[in-house]
Amino acid sequence: MLIDSINSPTDIKKLDTEQLTALAVEIRKGLMNRLSKRGGHLGPNFGMVEATIALHYVFDSPRDKFVFDVSHQCYTHKILTGRKRAFFDDAHFEDISGYTNPEESEHDFFNVGHTSTSVSLACGLAKSRDLKGESGNVIAIIGDGSLSGGEALEGMDYAAELGSNFIIVVNDNDMSIAENHGGLYKNLKALRDSDGKAECNLFRAMGLDYRFVADGNDTAQLIAAFSEVKDIDHPTVVHIVTKKGKGYAPAETEKENWHWHMPFDPESGHSPQFGGGEDYGDLTCDYLMKKMKNDPRVVAMAAAVPVCIGFTPEKRAEAGRQFIDVGIAEEHAVAMASGLAKNGCKPVFATHSSFFQRTYDQISQDLCINSNPATLLVNTASVYGMHDITHLGIFDIAMMSNIPNLVYLAPTNCEEYFAMLEWSIEQNSYPVAIRIPCNGVHHTYSPVDTDYSALNRYKVTQQGSKTAILALGDFYQLGEELAALIAEKTGIVPTLINPRYITGVDETLLGQLTEDHDTVITLEDGILDGGFGGKIAGFYGPSKMKVCNYGLKKEFLDRYAVEDVLKANHLTAEQIYSDIS
Repeated sequence: MLIDSINSPTDIKKLDTEQLTALAVEIRKGLMNRLSKRGGHLGPNFGMVEATIALHYVFDSPRDKFVFDVSHQCYTHKILTGRKRAFFDDAHFEDISGYTNPEESEHDFFNVGHTSTSVSLACGLAKSRDLKGESGNVIAIIGDGSLSGGEALEGMDYAAELGSNFIIVVNDNDMSIAENHGGLYKNLKALRDSDGKAECNLFRAMGLDYRFVADGNDTAQLIAAFSEVKDIDHPTVVHIVTKKGKGYAPAETEKENWHWHMPFDPESGHSPQFGGGEDYGDLTCDYLMKKMKNDPRVVAMAAAVPVCIGFTPEKRAEAGRQFIDVGIAEEHAVAMASGLAKNGCKPVFATHSSFFQRTYDQISQDLCINSNPATLLVNTASVYGMHDITHLGIFDIAMMSNIPNLVYLAPTNCEEYFAMLEWSIEQNSYPVAIRIPCNGVHHTYSPVDTDYSALNRYKVTQQGSKTAILALGDFYQLGEELAALIAEKTGIVPTLINPRYITGVDETLLGQLTEDHDTVITLEDGILDGGFGGKIAGFYGPSKMKVCNYGLKKEFLDRYAVEDVLKANHLTAEQIYSDIS
């Protein structure tokens, strides 16, 4: 196999066009081996094989610097830069992450997993090169809908002023994660349809030079285009048209489903069943569909990840104008939700916890200062959520719970979640965020409250004495385990409390606990610094109450096992009991 002789980018420069085509076939076999067994971003990587080969054939990495946007399309780059065993040898799967990673290779410059950042990052590399009087090409590779993110447009706007070598490769596969949304994609279509000759050209309008490659999966065309811009002395865009999922028929035809995929059988494309049972995405979608049918003012919103709350293409079509996908533009989504709420609609915007990090200013300035009653659904906000360093869902409590006027709720079970969601949509007083439970769908037979207007009122679910456990959100079940263990070991039943409100302190209840309790334990599914437990400890500061805060250490975790992280942070019932006994 040709791949056996490829150990660095210099090796592919020895191959002719026919061999490069054969190499692409072999690379897809390696991608298939890993992705079918481990899962991952199939569509983006299958579509970028030829383009990545051509980039390394023409340019000289790492002297010439590649910055992959999101970096979920970097697998071929990894194969060509000394990491092929992680794709062809199952024993080496753990050698790499799913994104570029400077700890793995000198050919990677950033650990990148969020979208629309490559142009800005690459601008920094290029400007630094110029200030130091160095040479070499700087190439930003962006695609999969990332142009709709505001930072991408900000980066391109500045790039035009660099006045030196800077190359932006726009990978245009006519897709985001789901379908593309936004007016700029109409211009990309016009450019595709006219072989790059349309009079209206977004890139030229921003002051950038422009090249067009009609077949971005043709290695020869790509090599010619990249050779033309190598060592160019001004910023330019190379617009390549690729097929997402190329080389694997299911991914070519069902592009949204195969953007990221669980492990699967390559022959059939079917995945074994993982988990099964109820899912908060589907449950939330069904609930919102009913709400929208009964009230035209209810609007469901997403930012390129509609299936995070179950909105498949069929459900999106059924919802019609009441479903809005703004593309990869979370900041815009929050501000737009505020405008919708101000004018009498009932917007519900959902995305992942780590993506909400991009919206801090909009939540604070556009939504909460104006106190507009929009609902934010925070998905995968948990140690049980996504495990990659760039997608951690453990920072939202510290970030969002300290914004004035925002009511941040943490349900502990399915019935409580939907009661909170119903209240949030129908009330008109507050912007509300709700953490979608992430530790499985737990049900309760006990009645749940339906009105949360009396803010910061915690719920005592088990009355006891001496020790009180405040178990927030997904850690409520851990609180139940701990309460049972304390009762078993000591014969004294502790008080168990469901705080519900992340953003405030129930001073009345906490004051009452001082009468017959000497220890308060807080449990939160997020980092402790700036988190919920700190508020409780602050309340009890002047008193004799012993407060023990349990949560996660402030750190970047990567590809972790949940059980290991829980144990490392003493987040098992046995460890906590041992600590306090």
